[in-house]
Amino acid sequence: MLIRIDIEKCTGCGTCVNACPFEAIILKEDKAFITESCTLCGACIESCPENAIIDERTKEEIKESEYTGVWIFAEQSKGKIASVAYELLGIGRKLANELGCELSAILFGPSTETEELIKWGADKVYHVNSEDYTHLDDELYSKTLVSLIQQHKPEILLAGATAVGRSFIPRVAARLKVGLTADCTGLEIDKETGNLLQIRPAFGGNIMATIVSPTSRPQIATVRPRVMKRGQYIPDKTGQIIIVPPLKPNGRVKILERIEDTSFCKVNLQDAKVIVSGGRGLGSPEGFNMLWELANLLGGTVGASRAAVDEGWIPYAHQVGQTGKTVCPKLYIACGISGAVQHLVGMQSSDIIVAINKDPNAPIFNVATYGIVGDIKVIVPLLIKKLQEGVSS
Repeated sequence: MLIRIDIEKCTGCGTCVNACPFEAIILKEDKAFITESCTLCGACIESCPENAIIDERTKEEIKESEYTGVWIFAEQSKGKIASVAYELLGIGRKLANELGCELSAILFGPSTETEELIKWGADKVYHVNSEDYTHLDDELYSKTLVSLIQQHKPEILLAGATAVGRSFIPRVAARLKVGLTADCTGLEIDKETGNLLQIRPAFGGNIMATIVSPTSRPQIATVRPRVMKRGQYIPDKTGQIIIVPPLKPNGRVKILERIEDTSFCKVNLQDAKVIVSGGRGLGSPEGFNMLWELANLLGGTVGASRAAVDEGWIPYAHQVGQTGKTVCPKLYIACGISGAVQHLVGMQSSDIIVAINKDPNAPIFNVATYGIVGDIKVIVPLLIKKLQEGVSS
């Protein structure tokens, strides 16, 4: 147990029992005891008035000078680097500048876009240019990345919270015996300690939690696509491309065949530049008809809140938010959406947000660039009429 109770100091006051959110502390013979339910959250440590609860993890000294640099994993598919890799380079460049260190990208598999990673901000690219790495192989990917980390000791490792990142990055963290914060929507550097502040929704999206890994390196986090902005593209930027020898595939799973799924919905919210979203305030599924008309005039597509999807008014493929898609269009128009935290985390990075709601106190107005208080069944048709007049003239 990495958190223990000093029995001699413990007075059995029960403060820690009430402070533990997981009911992992019990009183026995007027002394507190930590059970196997402990998640190491540390809530009990600060609550103890006798300082009888000790965090053994603080005794694991990190030679921070050995760990330096920010790494991002550049996911690719069929040689084309995923958009999330460039978003990671944007936030990675910001973090590296604050720490005064290098930014490196890790690329597995053949690709003709390696130089693009440098132009988008990387100082170095570690490239495993082997056909064996063309497609995700959890065992091969994790062993290779762990080997690189143990050799070069980066301080921070970021990856996309995609199917690929969610599949093998936890294996990397487990092999290194370090923490992993998944689905981050914000990343900052603590100016006092230099630790990475990893921000993500918690408890169903009702609060935003800031997670820190003060006693282990590297600090690993996966980031939701479309949450971070791309950095600056510098066409003449130069950097170092380091070719890494591939490892021999010897995993327990062998991929025999890949079949592309062509049956998915063609709605591409994450690449849309304009999204017109509707919520429960539309009142009925027919309300989405005018949103489609408005979206078509603007050259965009239609999104929805979870409430509208749960009502069965529109398919899940259109859902924006914590349990749907995270989007970052140039223009996001929210129609009849109150602005629950779960929805906001999926769209608040949009360049311009226009909110239309009859409730002047709706939370959506707190993140809106422009707010219109009124009936969407009146306002949206007026917008459509104005746009049609502009087209016809």
